[in-house]
Amino acid sequence: MITPTLPANELARLESLKSLDILDSLAEETYDSITKLASEICHTPIALITITDSKRNWFKSKIGTSIPETDREISFCTHAILEPSELLEIPNTLKDTRFSENPLVIAENGVRFYAGVPIKDEKGLPLGTLCVLDSKEHHLSQSQKEALKALAKQVELLFEYRRKNQALEKMKNDLDETNRVLREFASTVSHDLKMPLANMIVSADILKAKYSNIMDEEGVNYLNYLKQAGLTLSDYINGLLDHYSSNHIESVNHQEFFLNDLLEDIIDLLQIAENCEINLPDNNLKIHSNGAALGQIFMNLISNSLKYNQNDKIVIDIDCNENREFFNFSISDNGIGIPEAKQASIFDLFTTATDLDRRGKKGHGIGLSTVKKLVASLGGSIRVISEEGKGTRFEFSIKRTIPVD
Repeated sequence: MITPTLPANELARLESLKSLDILDSLAEETYDSITKLASEICHTPIALITITDSKRNWFKSKIGTSIPETDREISFCTHAILEPSELLEIPNTLKDTRFSENPLVIAENGVRFYAGVPIKDEKGLPLGTLCVLDSKEHHLSQSQKEALKALAKQVELLFEYRRKNQALEKMKNDLDETNRVLREFASTVSHDLKMPLANMIVSADILKAKYSNIMDEEGVNYLNYLKQAGLTLSDYINGLLDHYSSNHIESVNHQEFFLNDLLEDIIDLLQIAENCEINLPDNNLKIHSNGAALGQIFMNLISNSLKYNQNDKIVIDIDCNENREFFNFSISDNGIGIPEAKQASIFDLFTTATDLDRRGKKGHGIGLSTVKKLVASLGGSIRVISEEGKGTRFEFSIKRTIPVD
């Protein structure tokens, strides 16, 4: 028996194998289907997908044997990976000096035939093989060899997908951790700022009430600016808290309610002025969903329709319909509209469609990002249709849920 030498790139090969994180993983149907095909095509009782570690040859998938691994020193595959671009075929192991005294060969019903195709990573480093074995002499036809090579390519693709999935999972975990830290930071800072801001706003009112008679117009204006700045920052903080608390609002129990009742409660909260006409849906849908989330969605959208409108009379139309899977809603207005160039990013955090609202205040770009998150949490989607100067229409859906008795 001849012990195989180590590949010249052994350290890099082992590093690649380690990053794949596949050793001792559970059996997977996608790999087992390949070994089954290899066995059928090559007419051999045994087929393996092997992974060559530093000390062992581990079987990711196996057909025709219950052995999970072999020592690397006596492995046929350790010879196969020395020529990563070639198929290694040994028709009769007893006639090959490399294997004639191998324990796997001289054992009862030992291996007489071996054919293996190296499985490589994206850099061409061999990680293992797809191989077929038999207890009697065997010869592969050219078509069988080509088929075995093709199946080995499929294993390489599975390895590549595994790496990509791992990268995506790591990216997701990193993003989740980053978002968690940001949520905690935003919540902590926001709560810590709310009380000083409230004190600043109240102090401005007290100073104005007590001393405006001895202050000139410029001094009074400064107090007004101070109060307005405090209110603006307070709105910003409240928006941040709403945005990050929306991560958990979907956990609220679902309930049954009528849509128009929900909308009327929102209109009462917003204290709509007389110069505004809000047309509710003709069909008052009975909805089973997260009322808190849906209410926050409509609160943001109606509030935007009120703020970004320069007409003497504001008109807001709300409509709805349902199908087997979704409740579908729309809210349209006769406001200032959204420039086409900004429509693609309007749901991004801190993105605003216009500089100033109806009262000359600048938006913070939090509301629509929160709306999109809430809609997604309810299993739906949202889009905007708008023309600058002619109004805006938001269309969104939420997935129907089945009431639980």
